[in-house]
Amino acid sequence: MKKELSTPKEAQEATPVQEKENNRQEYPSQALKKAQEDLAAANDKYLRLYSEFENFRKRATKEKFSLIEAAGEGVLKKLLPIVDDFERALAALQSTDATAPATQEGIRLIYEKLTHLLQQEGVQPMPLEKGTAFDAELHEAVTQIPVEDKEMQGKVLEVLEKGYLLKEKVLRFAKVVTGA
Repeated sequence: MKKELSTPKEAQEATPVQEKENNRQEYPSQALKKAQEDLAAANDKYLRLYSEFENFRKRATKEKFSLIEAAGEGVLKKLLPIVDDFERALAALQSTDATAPATQEGIRLIYEKLTHLLQQEGVQPMPLEKGTAFDAELHEAVTQIPVEDKEMQGKVLEVLEKGYLLKEKVLRFAKVVTGA
């Protein structure tokens, strides 16, 4: 049974009491649900931000390493003509008997030290022999010579300048003569 209120004043006073009783029953579950939703949103935001920061940190480290490696690459590239000059000098010294053996040995030792230094930095000469297939990603064709043998078409006939790799990346392309 409903209790009827006699005056409007009593009606006004009864309404807030009823609301408080209704809110007491609903309030804890609504507040808990809202708090759980807020917590889930904050956790999601935190995880996304953390993930973004980790990606940034990894990218920055990779870029820094790449920059350092690229700076060293320029110096190593400038040393390669010196290695070529040493190889030509050693070939010339071995073909003549006029040079003292001590001089030949000294030049050979300097050459070996330089090549050892380059190897420590990750520079390796490209394995390239006459008759291997021409690869545009590793070789630079300086000229093509017509050949009668069909098997030698598109293959390396002569190596004019050795190519070098820096940790499996081309530092200098090999200059070659190919068969056409």
